[in-house]
Amino acid sequence: MRNSKLNIGQLLIIGFDGTEMSPRLASLLTKIQPAGLILFARNITGAEQTHTLLRECQKLVATALFACVDLEGGTVDRFRNVLGSAPSPAEVFTTGSRALFRKHGRVIGENCRALGFNVDFAPVLDLAYEASRSVMSSRAVSDDPKQVVAYAREFLRGLADAGVLGCGKHFPGLGEATLDTHRELPSVDKPLRKLWDEDLVPYRALCRELPFVMVSHAAFPAVTKKRTPASLSKKWITDILRKKIGYRGLICSDDLEMGGVLAAASIEQAIEQVTIAHIRAGGDLGLICHQEDFILRAYEALVREAERDRRFARRVRESAGRVLAFKKKAFTNKSTARRRTSTPTSARVEKLTRQLWEFGEEIRLARFARTDSKKERA
Repeated sequence: MRNSKLNIGQLLIIGFDGTEMSPRLASLLTKIQPAGLILFARNITGAEQTHTLLRECQKLVATALFACVDLEGGTVDRFRNVLGSAPSPAEVFTTGSRALFRKHGRVIGENCRALGFNVDFAPVLDLAYEASRSVMSSRAVSDDPKQVVAYAREFLRGLADAGVLGCGKHFPGLGEATLDTHRELPSVDKPLRKLWDEDLVPYRALCRELPFVMVSHAAFPAVTKKRTPASLSKKWITDILRKKIGYRGLICSDDLEMGGVLAAASIEQAIEQVTIAHIRAGGDLGLICHQEDFILRAYEALVREAERDRRFARRVRESAGRVLAFKKKAFTNKSTARRRTSTPTSARVEKLTRQLWEFGEEIRLARFARTDSKKERA
């Protein structure tokens, strides 16, 4: 069974080392033909360099790439050394201004577009509970799910204004998680009924507005009766997110190289197992963000499993078809991610940097004014 018929590369979003095109990267892209790329601070040294790198990658891939980045503002900001620092979600949220929530998304979106990105893995929809405060910090905005929805909805609209696709994360919610999924497997012992009324509210409210949902590597044993990460769980991905909530967008995993999910598989075949398990559970896109060897192993494992198992081959066709249909719709709509940007000039970079600084000042003054207002009322 040929990969060209299955489009297996459309199940992967990949990361890599380096800041420019290399023979190794060219070979990887040509072979895998991935759905998308994700860049980190290690790949980004300048605006023009980043735009050029993404353009060179696209030349080697036949379908339009999801050009992805994690840019929330605050602690998660890949452009800090290029354009300056963006305010954190928590800082923007404390202004109480929906106009500023939307502007946060628009400013971040404009920065993404200028550098060549069309997908931002934001906003965070995790509830800001005390249990996860040391892990999530200023990434989470509120312990009230309705307030999380209010911020996220406007942030997503701001991203869309700039032609960037957003992503709600980390489904079904890390608000009660006390461990960092980058290193360990958190276990959230919370029943589905309570999760439904709290952590899942943002996904329920925004299910028609989220282009992507990213599934976390936390375990929810009260729901699944196992310590299987949500990212590998058919119960969570297919039964709850797809069927019960009714989500119709794209479902991606958090980085499948994270310690939290690899802990669920044997070391010898960890990346192969978790990639196959994510797709089998109903996921559309597996993120493998670092090691080229892991990417190649996961890709070959998907090919072998599709050749061996007809049911899995059907699952592959379903997700690859969904990804390609999504791209066709998103990248032919002139108001969204199809818009191409020219290589950013120094004047454009200076303008973006100034805009970012001004927005930071606007947030600072709005927070100060709100604090003063509260003091006067007290």
